[in-house]
Amino acid sequence: MGTRGVPARYGGFETAAEEIGQRLVLAGHEVTVYCRNPGQTQTEHLGMRLVNLPALRARSLETLSHTLLSILHVIRSRPDALVLFNAANAPFLPLLKAAHLPTIVHLDGLEWKRAKWTGAGVRYYRWAERFSVQRADRVIADAQGIVAHVAANYGRDSVYIPYGAPIIAPGSDLLGRLGLQPRQFHLVVARLEPENHVELIVEGYVRSSTQLPLVVIGEARYGYQYVERVRKAAGGDSRIRFLGALWDQDLLDQLYAWNASYLHGHSVGGTNPSLLRALGAGTPVSAFDVVFNREVTGGHALFFSDVAGVTSAVEAVERDQLGTESRAEMGRKHVATHYRWDAVADSYEELCFSVRGS
Repeated sequence: MGTRGVPARYGGFETAAEEIGQRLVLAGHEVTVYCRNPGQTQTEHLGMRLVNLPALRARSLETLSHTLLSILHVIRSRPDALVLFNAANAPFLPLLKAAHLPTIVHLDGLEWKRAKWTGAGVRYYRWAERFSVQRADRVIADAQGIVAHVAANYGRDSVYIPYGAPIIAPGSDLLGRLGLQPRQFHLVVARLEPENHVELIVEGYVRSSTQLPLVVIGEARYGYQYVERVRKAAGGDSRIRFLGALWDQDLLDQLYAWNASYLHGHSVGGTNPSLLRALGAGTPVSAFDVVFNREVTGGHALFFSDVAGVTSAVEAVERDQLGTESRAEMGRKHVATHYRWDAVADSYEELCFSVRGS
């Protein structure tokens, strides 16, 4: 509960629900996923039961309105355990507690640091994080950095369960649709929001001497002023291609696997699924220098924190091909060892059993 639901078409929460849910089904469990994908009518996906409910389409109300309807529904079905994604849903924890529904809350990074929230929004997310940690039966942190944050600020232990990384080796036959050649482009896949530093990446790329194009995949659900800032930073540079949202997973996989480098600017999340996918595809990564990205990459990346750092990273990739290939292979081995969806699903199963008996 608390995600946009499955099939996964949006972000990390949805990918986690799909990957974990289908494995729990294979393990013999009944899994229900609450969904808020407009127009969706299917009621089953990969063995999971789907409950499609409406939501108010406003940034501050969409998640809460859908979760409230989901809770009113789930109270009647009495599940053995409930996994609630997103601490923003904290106001409903007393209702779940009163209904005697064992509840696990998944924290996703430091939401209150996201630039789209200001004033009351920041205060709300700080409160929601604290209240979730205090009231949930168990708390999941998807990065060791979040585990440390919860312990330091709230004095509570959380359960570390990361996301998984698909290890993929796709062909390159679909790249021609976009006029691209293998290893002949740099890539960004991100929602166009300030904390993902796409503007910084674009500005750094513009200053570089590279001849390889920069492909930017992503859109902004809210906050179109930032989109304009990103395009202004591009300054009409003909090497930069903005492709908007792209939902063709086969094509996305080929973009992840066959770029010259993947530029990852996310700064406030925990274990980011896009970063994991890039590493699992064996692509060389350059990432914004925060503890979460160093943890996920195992240090097998170039890191930047400013425009000059982006410029240096892009140029280094083309200057040192041997080092770039070695870094990509080490990154792939790292996620293949530490970020396996089967192990993630086993951890969720164990946690659900423990909370049911608490």
